[in-house]
Amino acid sequence: MDAARRDACLREYAALLVEVGLNLQPGQPLVIACPVEAAPFARLCAEAAYAAGCARVELEWRDDALSRLGYLHAADATFDVCPSWRRALRLDSLAGGAAFLSIHADDPAALAGVDAGRIARANRAAGEALRPFREATANNRVQWCVAAVPSRAWAAMVFPGVAEDEAQELLLQRILAAVRVRGDGTAAAAWRAHIARLEEVCGRLNALRLRALRYHNALGTELTVALPEGHFFAGGAERTADGLVFVPNMPTEELFTAPRRDGVNGRAVGSLPLVLDGNVVRGFALTFENGRIVRVEAQQGRELLERAIALDEGAAYLGEAALVPFDSPIAQMGTLFYDTLFDENAACHFAFGNAYPCIEGAEAMDEQQRRARGLNASITHVDFMVGTADLSVTGILPDGGEAPVMRDGVFAL
Repeated sequence: MDAARRDACLREYAALLVEVGLNLQPGQPLVIACPVEAAPFARLCAEAAYAAGCARVELEWRDDALSRLGYLHAADATFDVCPSWRRALRLDSLAGGAAFLSIHADDPAALAGVDAGRIARANRAAGEALRPFREATANNRVQWCVAAVPSRAWAAMVFPGVAEDEAQELLLQRILAAVRVRGDGTAAAAWRAHIARLEEVCGRLNALRLRALRYHNALGTELTVALPEGHFFAGGAERTADGLVFVPNMPTEELFTAPRRDGVNGRAVGSLPLVLDGNVVRGFALTFENGRIVRVEAQQGRELLERAIALDEGAAYLGEAALVPFDSPIAQMGTLFYDTLFDENAACHFAFGNAYPCIEGAEAMDEQQRRARGLNASITHVDFMVGTADLSVTGILPDGGEAPVMRDGVFAL
């Protein structure tokens, strides 16, 4: 695309994130977490935020190269402590009623070869320090949104062997298509129509009041996932306690719920590589017994995956089961993005770790009460994809009968 159209698309994209993704309110502060390479897009988002009446925009910068240097050379004791400024920025902003925008443009292999133990320790320290922030976003107490723009390293991994500028252009085109941005001012309306379609399918799914989901495909996934009593599926838009409608992930094609913590049995085989802490895990499978992951297989990145699952007691249990049709717009692109935000919207997936509060009355429960109702709790939440073109998902009804949910990778409701 030419420079004028690219600028129009990026400006519309930034406005979409502010107006639809976050539904930013006049007088509300905004925190943008962003890689330094994506600073030009962060500025567009800040410009859109101020145009919407934002009180103040704060930036939390990331840099893959500096992160790698830190993991390789920083004093060992520092990996057990989350910097106080990071906690203060998140929690003070949270207390001030801010909205939070996270922009992905990271190198999927930024930490390849780094000591997996150091990564796990840093993740554990950050997870504990930022627990109040994680709980606030998981429970939709504040608007938050995750989106992405291209970076050199990310584009090079998605399009190997392609010239740098061309690779970034190709990745940008796919990102814009995934978020329904054409540069003609129609993105917001397209998103409202998309959300309405997701909610219609979600309503049909919830009407079944399923007891469990049974997964099968030729890749080797044979898994039964029990669902807690009073569960519901959600997807598309979310609502804060104050009734503000926002879209946490752009793009999004999923309908998700929380499994029953102790009710997962069988084997789940990853259908796409998993980008985990700046590394790529390939050819992996997880075996579950009574909810717990009891066996980890991987052709590449097994130690990193094992450490992620051992991060805390809840990391070895599922916190999310998400249904995504294999004919979704992102799946039809036929592109492996090496970024969970996109790859999870091309295939059915699970997440090990913390559960979203997808049971009736969860907003009034504390962590112990939710666990008593069957929800998992953890400082981590890691999505991994299992969807394939031949995936079958069968719902188990309250009377023990069966109902087709997905056949050959698409909804059969």
